[in-house]
Amino acid sequence: MAVNGVRKQQAAQTEAELKAAAIRVFDRVGYLNAKITDITAEAGRATGSFYKHFTGKEKLLEALLADLLVEGDDSSVLPGHRADFTDREAVRWHIAVYWEFYRRHRTVMVALQQAGSVDEAFARRSHEMVEPDLYHIADHLAGLDLPGDPLVVASMFTQLISSFAATWLAGNGPDLGRRLGDEEAIETLTSFVYAGIGGRGPSERAGQDDDADGDEDQRDQPVAVSFDHRDHPPV
Repeated sequence: MAVNGVRKQQAAQTEAELKAAAIRVFDRVGYLNAKITDITAEAGRATGSFYKHFTGKEKLLEALLADLLVEGDDSSVLPGHRADFTDREAVRWHIAVYWEFYRRHRTVMVALQQAGSVDEAFARRSHEMVEPDLYHIADHLAGLDLPGDPLVVASMFTQLISSFAATWLAGNGPDLGRRLGDEEAIETLTSFVYAGIGGRGPSERAGQDDDADGDEDQRDQPVAVSFDHRDHPPV
């Protein structure tokens, strides 16, 4: 039993070293240009040891994605997490957490995009792995007067914040003549998303629709949301 325990520990260590080495290689040369021999050399391991843990580079990337999803699940118990997206601060919390998550794991996120662009099977598998997160976001949208199906809106939400983070954290945004700071990025994105999903529940809108002076019904009009976060204090 003791021997088996040591072997499992050694195997887990080797796997972790291969993952860490892969991230460093992906960061230098990109996922598509990375070779398994590059990864094993970076890890200081024999090439044969790689295949004891992964059947190929794609399976290693799937393992890295699984690690990210576990970390994402763990974030749901962090202080400040709220599920009610009628509350602007709940939306902002999710965006801020994702922004920092993407910053930490940008190399893997880019690798996932590169792999999916050339391998349809990998794209399908990775989609299946992340799909539960869409249902998680869709649940957060309950109670809002949404512009579409909750799952469709959830997919828009995740794609928007992912693309926005990918662009600006890679330094590929348009030239502002200054640096886009984290707070400005998070606040701007929060205000945009909050306005897009309605920002208020149907009951709140109903109270405004029943104007005593007979004004036009506003249900089909765009929701005006202030970009000043002080107008939406935390609950």
